[in-house]
Amino acid sequence: MKRGFPEVGELVIVTVKSIKPYGAFVTLDEYGGKEGFIHIGEIATGWIKYIRDHIREGQKVVCKVLRVDPERGHIDLSLKRVNEHQKRDKIQEWKNEKKAEKLFEIVAQRLNKKVEDCYEEFGYSLIDRFGTLYGAFEEVAINEDVLKEEGFQGDWCKIFEQVAKENITPPYVKISGYVELVSTAPDGVERIKKVLSDSESEDVAITYLGAPKYRIYVQAEDYKTAEEILSNTANKIIEEFKKLGGEGEFHRRL
Repeated sequence: MKRGFPEVGELVIVTVKSIKPYGAFVTLDEYGGKEGFIHIGEIATGWIKYIRDHIREGQKVVCKVLRVDPERGHIDLSLKRVNEHQKRDKIQEWKNEKKAEKLFEIVAQRLNKKVEDCYEEFGYSLIDRFGTLYGAFEEVAINEDVLKEEGFQGDWCKIFEQVAKENITPPYVKISGYVELVSTAPDGVERIKKVLSDSESEDVAITYLGAPKYRIYVQAEDYKTAEEILSNTANKIIEEFKKLGGEGEFHRRL
């Protein structure tokens, strides 16, 4: 379960709660059931006569976050701005995360602690550092030293490693690093989004860590290839961002 509110541009899994003539109210599955709204103009392309021709109550769909107002608790979403590739990837990510939550419960049981306490102790920190809970399990399954390398410590680390290796079989090598991007331009955020979006591919994914840090995930058949792709991607991001008047640095580890 993710804390707080989603970021603008983020893809989220939602459950359709109720349908009105002007749009649909939904709950965000990954954010504790927070409520969001899909305006009729964001349901599908073209003219819509009946919303229920496109979505129905109880259905789970993938949406893109358009606007977030934490003070009012408003989250505006779009269904039509999610393509099929993004939908497939997000659904797989969601399935992986549900599996990770079950594995995390096993970790808590072996530690003889409450799941909620484990999230507070180290679970949320793992999500912040690796992007997702499944990402943490997967990275540990690939590299048993990654928790130590990332600065984590405690008796839970060994249990977490055991559960990861028992239940996760990564089909590829996956590594990550992060870039720090800073721009003083009025539209600096948009410039950052453009550079990062242009750098993503089938083998490269980029997530928001917290300004000004953005994590780059790379998957490849072996570590050497992965390191080359990671280095080339980071250098490309920084080079392109400098052309837009920004500054950037690449770091292999946090």
